[in-house]
Amino acid sequence: MEDKKYYAHETAVIDKDCSIGNDTKIWHFSHIMSNCILGVKCNIGQNVVISPEVILGNNVKVQNNVSIYTGVICEDDVFLGPSMVFTNVINPRSAINRRGEYTKTIVKKGASIGANATIVCGNDIGEYAFIGAGSVVVKHVPPYALLVGNPARQIGWVGEYGHKLKFNESGIAICKESKQTYKLENNMVYRIN
Repeated sequence: MEDKKYYAHETAVIDKDCSIGNDTKIWHFSHIMSNCILGVKCNIGQNVVISPEVILGNNVKVQNNVSIYTGVICEDDVFLGPSMVFTNVINPRSAINRRGEYTKTIVKKGASIGANATIVCGNDIGEYAFIGAGSVVVKHVPPYALLVGNPARQIGWVGEYGHKLKFNESGIAICKESKQTYKLENNMVYRIN
């Protein structure tokens, strides 16, 4: 039997054919279903369900009571807040099997999704975007966007450290904490250093 290089609490259920990276931690009562890929240094909180074929990059933090359904891909450094949920079928009906109709959702590098948020399938979340607690995302989210509400609406932009960006008349913002510089152009934000 091969030595595992990740930690799984004794109450966690890990199905066969999963790939779990080194230094990943899987906590109480979580279920990692078949053919999932979890990167290195992930943290999977209590009572999390990760459905078959989900892909999590490196250093993904999944808080308690999160449901990640088939079709979801989270890139590196994504944060999924407590009790947030993804969907994977646009028009679910109990009496109709739509397993072949799962819709993909990609959460790009560094994005954060707040507690109790819902991401309706097929709506990708851009790099370093920030989705506020309780928000319901029903459209694609651009990189660095800050969204809140139901339905979620954009109220600003955030930098890679998660702080709101304030742009000058030239469309430039400097993050006080990181000293990173951002440019707002054509309603898109780009990091320029």
